[in-house]
Amino acid sequence: MGDKPSSGEILGIPYNFDRPSLGRLLSSYWQPEKGMLVEKPFGIGYTLNLANWRSWVVLAVAGGLYWQQKGSETAGTGSSGSESEDAGPVEVIVDDD
Repeated sequence: MGDKPSSGEILGIPYNFDRPSLGRLLSSYWQPEKGMLVEKPFGIGYTLNLANWRSWVVLAVAGGLYWQQKGSETAGTGSSGSESEDAGPVEVIVDDD
């Protein structure tokens, strides 16, 4: 059988399964002349180009959303006095008049 190529493009999506070197890893994440997305140094698809300011905006938004989610998870498990009073059963009285 023929050798399969270890890098190329399928349906417009790049792939590269060559063993990455340290220089190729570093240079693939910092390409000032390219746009926000660049080909991954290993694997399938694209990654963020850290030389582009838009990538830093994306990372800041993602970090802010992650921080907000973690904050809301820990706030829901708190045990302050008002939360423990609300957690008990509620009695509802219905008047049929």
